[in-house]
Amino acid sequence: MPVEGGSSSGSASAARHPKQKRKAHSLSIRRTNSTEERPAGIQRGDMLEGQDSKLPLSLRHNLLDLFGQIEREFENLYIENIELRREIDSLNERLTGDGQTVDGGDPTKGALKTKASHSTSQLSQKLKTTYKASTSKIVSSFKATAGSRAVCQLLKEYMGHRDGIWDLSITRTVPVVLGTASADHSALLWSIETGKCLLRYAGHAGSVNSIKFHPTEQMALTASGDQTAHIWRYMVQLPVPQPTPDVSAPCDEDQDSSDREEGEVDGEGPCEVPTVRVATATLKSHQGVVIAADWLVGGRQVVTASWDRAANLYEVETSELVHSLSGHDQELTHCCTHPTQRLVVTSSRDTTFRLWDFRDPSIHSVNVFQGHTDTVTSAVFTVGDNVVSGSDDRTVKVWDLKNMRSPIATIRTDSAVNRISVSANQRIIALPHDNRQVRLFDMSGVRLARLPRSNRMGHRRMVCCTAWNEENQSCNLFTCGFDRQAIGWNINIPALLQEK
Repeated sequence: MPVEGGSSSGSASAARHPKQKRKAHSLSIRRTNSTEERPAGIQRGDMLEGQDSKLPLSLRHNLLDLFGQIEREFENLYIENIELRREIDSLNERLTGDGQTVDGGDPTKGALKTKASHSTSQLSQKLKTTYKASTSKIVSSFKATAGSRAVCQLLKEYMGHRDGIWDLSITRTVPVVLGTASADHSALLWSIETGKCLLRYAGHAGSVNSIKFHPTEQMALTASGDQTAHIWRYMVQLPVPQPTPDVSAPCDEDQDSSDREEGEVDGEGPCEVPTVRVATATLKSHQGVVIAADWLVGGRQVVTASWDRAANLYEVETSELVHSLSGHDQELTHCCTHPTQRLVVTSSRDTTFRLWDFRDPSIHSVNVFQGHTDTVTSAVFTVGDNVVSGSDDRTVKVWDLKNMRSPIATIRTDSAVNRISVSANQRIIALPHDNRQVRLFDMSGVRLARLPRSNRMGHRRMVCCTAWNEENQSCNLFTCGFDRQAIGWNINIPALLQEK
């Protein structure tokens, strides 16, 4: 959770609500004494270069690593099998010895035979189960990796912030750019195609916790730990796109920048780009951290959510407070507006989210929903009549606006869920997790894919937010995390739906 003022990455992450983590389901790589050792002084690249092959050297490196993992897994299985067979032999010897002391009876007959057969049968079944589980784990892990790479391709990495990135958003006007909000007190605008930083907003005195763009004008709305929300104008010029890389290559071959140390940036840093320091309007009626803000339909009003347990509705033109929406018992964590109606949903640490209806100017109704058992980290509208809520209780729930007594679908995960997003056209839910994973589900709760993640690709710390961009006949997903970077992914929708 973003913190008030300019705290560092360590203190900011420490301020988050403590969450229990589960062990991620990934391929376990154990270090064992391999039966074959590489000769001293000979590197892997030297070994590969000496072999005649038409495959690229980098691809051969990856294949060698994968087969090495397989070899180590089966070596561990072989050792486990030997140990189990020794246990079987030991048990048989012990049973045989016991049989010789019972009135000279034959150990292969009667109850003793039954006992021995039962014990050895159990051990044999244990051996088979262990073998099948381990081998299926290997196969399924590699199948999942291959499937993820077919569904998504790494588009670009956006590196330039000096602290964790809490939120990101895509402009709804031309030119289409990416905006990121960071704990380093700044918001940056990026060229999606080139990854170049185009503009920096430095008007806040605290962590910038969210960013949203006006539906028709070149204006941005940011919320901050300095207890204010700012509306500011921007003008950017997109750079000339570079030649598109070969998308047929695997994701982790397109970019190697994630190998660099945290905080290391490439190209122009944020200090070398145009900077906006003065807001067009400042909204400052809250008594605590402003954690999120959004534009109501039409862009004439905005709503803000704060740690003071209230959400405020403002007029953009006058910056005047119109309504203060109170009722939550603990700090608010997020707010979202409906794309076509005057509806607002706010989420809170009190395990609830509330639906506020401003369609009738004379009546401001509110509905409270209690479907979670821990902090509701976000609740968002879809293009249809649904609300999707995510929580620290490791679940995501899909609700029908016409009947919100109970969720129509529940997604159970292995890690806390942060700020979710739903694609407008395909209605695909993107879940960012504390355990660095990003998973895709449909509205019925069926898992579609998991974004690839390795030492060379993906986020290295918790993923805070996701955002979709479905312009220009393509579908892109953007993610940001506390590792100070945002990542763009190209999602192959036909392949994704085919896997479903």
